[in-house]
Amino acid sequence: MSETVRIRDLVEHLPLKVVSGSEASLERQIATSDISRPGLELTGYFTYYSNDRLQMLGKKEITFAEKMLPEERLVVMRKMCSKETPAFIISRGLEIPEELIQACQEADIAVLSSKLATSRLLGVVSSYLEGHLAQRTSIHGVLVDVYGLGVLIQGDSGIGKSETALELVKRGHRLIADDRVDVYQQDELTLIGEPPKILKHLIEIRGIGIIDVMSLFGASAVRDSMEVQLVVYLEQWSKDKRYDRLGSDENLINIGNVDVPQIKIPVKTGRNVAIIIEVAAMNYRARSMGFDATKTFEDRLTQLIHENSKE
Repeated sequence: MSETVRIRDLVEHLPLKVVSGSEASLERQIATSDISRPGLELTGYFTYYSNDRLQMLGKKEITFAEKMLPEERLVVMRKMCSKETPAFIISRGLEIPEELIQACQEADIAVLSSKLATSRLLGVVSSYLEGHLAQRTSIHGVLVDVYGLGVLIQGDSGIGKSETALELVKRGHRLIADDRVDVYQQDELTLIGEPPKILKHLIEIRGIGIIDVMSLFGASAVRDSMEVQLVVYLEQWSKDKRYDRLGSDENLINIGNVDVPQIKIPVKTGRNVAIIIEVAAMNYRARSMGFDATKTFEDRLTQLIHENSKE
């Protein structure tokens, strides 16, 4: 599952303004996050023209086009305006050739402009498209921002995931999604999670019902998306099961083609799971910075054994 992006969406969410374009042209959909800078095409070379991409013209392209004869410009611009071309974007607030506007009006293609530098604008548009066109997968769990770390809480139904998330929100952390999390791969190492639109800012507590977290706790208690950096799996405590007491077991779970560290926390009466998750998040961040309490303990134990062996 992936979203669709229209030209109108770019105008509404990015620093772009419409220079030319009908209502129909703004409804054109963008099929790929790749963006083309048609330099060779301005010379007349169209063998590998990516006509299904957004076409971005910067200072180099506009300067080259200005040196062409008006009739040459019109021929080239008309050729660039194919049925599949979503729109043309001009950076730096540069003056747009009249021939480009004419060709786009004939083909009913929008022309957009931005004051941003070309490289900056390219990054902004690409990032937006990659985030909205990426393939999405729905997973069961609760995603919470704990000390700036995206923690995905999973576990069996009824084990208290939502209640734990509510306790974390009360302690100053932020809710991203409850019950269902839509995740997508931003790059090879980054997994982003966000709530489905119907569940945004909402959390369900058995016995109470649905709670609007933003209304009760304010805008600082929620956020729209977050990188999934740690998975906490809640499971029922069993006296017959062996649990990791040193923190030396390193488990990875694959979600959306990205490996994410996972820890399992046994749940039983008397354990404050919210505080444990807070500590787990802080400990994970400390480890990523090179501070590993487990390794420190093992080093001390090894040294103690070595000293005793000498006696």
